Amino acid sequence: MIINGKALAQTARKHIKEISCQQLVSQLTQTAVIIDIRESTELESGTIPGAVHIPRGVLEMQIATHPMVAGEAEPLAKLAQQDIYLYCQSGARSALAALSLQQMGFERVYSLGGGFNAWQQTV
Repeated sequence: MIINGKALAQTARKHIKEISCQQLVSQLTQTAVIIDIRESTELESGTIPGAVHIPRGVLEMQIATHPMVAGEAEPLAKLAQQDIYLYCQSGARSALAALSLQQMGFERVYSLGGGFNAWQQTV
């Protein structure tokens, strides 16, 4: 059975935790791990304060380079102790990315429901 990307994202949402814009606002601190997984060209429309850009296509390979864990002997273990908030433009890619990080062993991963589109309308 072949499914499209939208259906794949809907399936992923059944297995991940989504967070609303209002919930994310309450988590915006200097220690929050917020990752913008959009493509570089999408950043022109703005970003969420404190977000670090790691594109979806390289997230699994580059998450250990997040500035919060720079220089750590075990960067993935350190990140696994933090809440990680992912967002894309609409929430579909971040749902898939959250599922992927869960498969890597991260348990405290959240996808921003509605993505940056929802953020722009809410904040």
